[in-house]
Amino acid sequence: MSGEGGPPNLEERTYEFARDVRELVKRLPRTEGNIEDIPQLVRASGSVAANYIEGNDSLGKKDFLMRLRISRKEAKESGLFLRLIDCDGEEMLEATRQRLVQEATELKLILSSIILKSE
Repeated sequence: MSGEGGPPNLEERTYEFARDVRELVKRLPRTEGNIEDIPQLVRASGSVAANYIEGNDSLGKKDFLMRLRISRKEAKESGLFLRLIDCDGEEMLEATRQRLVQEATELKLILSSIILKSE
């Protein structure tokens, strides 16, 4: 958990990303494209958090790096599906979608940095 007033740690941040994605998809219109893309978005966003947490409890450096690479891949995939979903012109949904696209990008960059420093 994050400290008082401080930034959330990465486990908490990835959890919040997955939670916020779930809150967004509850409000999205059920278009044909969204019906296909939403389940993949939900899985990918949850996998960012799950694989990061598993990496922290890894059995060694090789396992740690593998889990973080998967988490990074899922962050990239989340960003793709966030860009594909249809907000039907609703400004509040679009603002949330854009914020989550940015968060997916930031998580990908953070994970890339951790991977590079750990290799």
